[in-house]
Amino acid sequence: MEQIVKSSKNTENDNIFYTIAMRGMVAFPKMVLHFDVSRDKSCKAIEYAVKEGKKLFLVTQHEAYVDNPKASDLYKVGVVAEIKQVLKMPDHIIKVLVEGVYRANLVRLIDDGSVLKAEVKRTPTYSRSKYDEVEAQALVRSVKDIFERYSSFFPKMPRELFTSVMTQDNPVKLFEAVTFNCALNYRDKQTLLEESNIINKLSVLFACLTSETEILELENLINEQTKNSIDKGQREYYLREQMRVIQEQLGEDDGDDAFNYINDIMALKIDDKSREKLLKEADRLAKLPAASQEAFVIKNYLDTVLDLPWGVCSKAKISLEKAEAILEKEHYGLKKVKERILEFLAVHMLNPDIKGQIICLSGPPGIGKTSIAKSVAKAMGRKYARVSLGGVRDEADIRGHRKTYVGAMPGRIITAISQAESSNPLILFDEIDKLCSDIKGDPSSAMLEVLDSEQNNAFRDHYIEVPFDLSKAVFLTTANDVSRIPAPLLDRMEIIELPSYTAEEKYHITKEHLIPKQLKEHGLKASQLKITDEAINDIIQFYTKEAGVRNLERKIASICRKSAKKIASGEVKRISVKPKDLKDMLGIRRYTEDLSLKENKTGIVNGLAWTSVGGVIMPLEVLVLKGTGKVEVTGSLGDVMKESAKIAVSYVRSFAEKYGINPDFYKENDIHIHAPEGAVPKDGPSAGVTMTTALVSALSGLEVRADVAMTGEITLHGKVLPIGGLREKTMAAYKAGIKTVIIPEANRADLEEVDDAVKESLNFVFAEDLSDVLDTALIKK
Repeated sequence: MEQIVKSSKNTENDNIFYTIAMRGMVAFPKMVLHFDVSRDKSCKAIEYAVKEGKKLFLVTQHEAYVDNPKASDLYKVGVVAEIKQVLKMPDHIIKVLVEGVYRANLVRLIDDGSVLKAEVKRTPTYSRSKYDEVEAQALVRSVKDIFERYSSFFPKMPRELFTSVMTQDNPVKLFEAVTFNCALNYRDKQTLLEESNIINKLSVLFACLTSETEILELENLINEQTKNSIDKGQREYYLREQMRVIQEQLGEDDGDDAFNYINDIMALKIDDKSREKLLKEADRLAKLPAASQEAFVIKNYLDTVLDLPWGVCSKAKISLEKAEAILEKEHYGLKKVKERILEFLAVHMLNPDIKGQIICLSGPPGIGKTSIAKSVAKAMGRKYARVSLGGVRDEADIRGHRKTYVGAMPGRIITAISQAESSNPLILFDEIDKLCSDIKGDPSSAMLEVLDSEQNNAFRDHYIEVPFDLSKAVFLTTANDVSRIPAPLLDRMEIIELPSYTAEEKYHITKEHLIPKQLKEHGLKASQLKITDEAINDIIQFYTKEAGVRNLERKIASICRKSAKKIASGEVKRISVKPKDLKDMLGIRRYTEDLSLKENKTGIVNGLAWTSVGGVIMPLEVLVLKGTGKVEVTGSLGDVMKESAKIAVSYVRSFAEKYGINPDFYKENDIHIHAPEGAVPKDGPSAGVTMTTALVSALSGLEVRADVAMTGEITLHGKVLPIGGLREKTMAAYKAGIKTVIIPEANRADLEEVDDAVKESLNFVFAEDLSDVLDTALIKK
């Protein structure tokens, strides 16, 4: 074996290169390629190029069988490559290692009889024209997906290569990584080389890989089928004969199984048609060989049907006193919800056969919807089963698969009944708003029959095929967002709204439920760890901001873990957690106090807003500047709040002189309205009163009382309209130390929902007209 040494001579600027006509191979710029050369002209081209220190021009032949190619036999686009290594092998074969440098067009082929040369013109590998980034990224994802399928047929593909392709987002680098390492047809590779636009390159590459993958899949399928079909019949016959002889020697009889099934079917409390259907299946089983696939399917089917609690009911003993005690013990607050649950239980106590009462517990995450359902089941004395519907997108998940399918099983409803071992359990359909429609069907439509009392007395699961009576079961559902439940399904349910917990309720829940639970779970005694009331309030206010109490429980658990470590190590014997200790245990405060006025100001008013995690103080600021009448609204406000700003400006114009405001302020001044915490989106009509008050204050120079907060929607004539979320809003005012809260007169009845502690601490002013608001909030000179 002889290695050819390169000459130091270099004439790179020359546009004439020694040429090799490639057979069935295509080189690319930046691609390292090794191949064998045996034709005389190609061998001499390599030798001359090495001696003269020149590069090679590699161009592919149209047809691989042509031994002495002419210009018409070659493609017009090739690659100028640099020779990296040359090895002479026996039998007049040369092994060459080259690296593509740039793409070039074949201008003229020069054949002097002994060697091929070519005059070439350099062309850019990738065009510099701009392309659509979105389209490029879509093609990148498509190429990755098809490459993943393509790679599955090559188990020995290097893991590093697969990872580099799947993590590559640059279109050019992805194209090179895939093209250089996939065994595509040389004609396809030539097309990829000739194309310069990266979008077109990726499109062609995707088409080539798709075609190649489909061929590989079909080839794999044919091989698998051929392998499985060989002597399958003879093998089965031989095994069955062996099984029969073994059973005869052991004295076993296949017919006993079928006879046992028949006895069990006759003992079931079902209608005659269903019994006849099941008996037919048992008869078929008796006639089949025990080892056959069909017999296995029938046995599974009969076992599933016989395991169902046909006519088996748990005796429900409902006591309202016991039910109330359970609800009070396990859940703090939620007065209206508890009242409605007790009404529901009372009706069931007086009329156990009542149908059609399906309650949907709706509210934000973490407020105890699922645990309420468990408490109801305990209070009713019924078995409890939970069916999680989050992400269910196949109708068969609800109704089951027909038993003719491989791996068929009953749906979630029948499975829940089987698990409960009772035909009158309480079944909770959790997260019913998370059902998804799909090409396979709409599971929410399948739920219609389950929740309809007129239809569910003969519910047919696709797997068991015989009707099952669901009318004795009690159904509860939970949802975070009622608007996402399809209307026909929502129509079958009664919605009970679970509001977010107030800070007062969170305090009691933490003290009475969360701390004892976490102490028990962490092996601590109440005497070893005490969390002061002030520390609990600080955790609620500064470390969590949520509708429920899940994060609050996590914070308590974190304190218990850190305390357990100190106690277990002998560092201390007992710990008392105070507000000053929270920084060491939970880190710095995650949330700050609500923004509110500390002193009387002009143009700044305390507004009240509702959020999913409770009420908040939302100050509104107005600044009046010299200008031309522009109204600027900032603070991530929605369309409704922007409209409220326009109404406020128009209304102030109508009574400007009463407060000494220049009637032409809308022409001579620019007005800037801002809601702090600009990154938080805000919307809704209830800031109309606040905006108008701030605007009057800024224009008239009258100060606004710092101890007043307000909420309400206004009309163009100054009427104050009712708002929602009064309970949460008043709690926010109470926490912020506000003394007076202005609310619409129409919300007077809603004060029943407000906590007693809040009602005792706040002075409520009921406003029918905006003048009531201004008289209370503004400090007159």
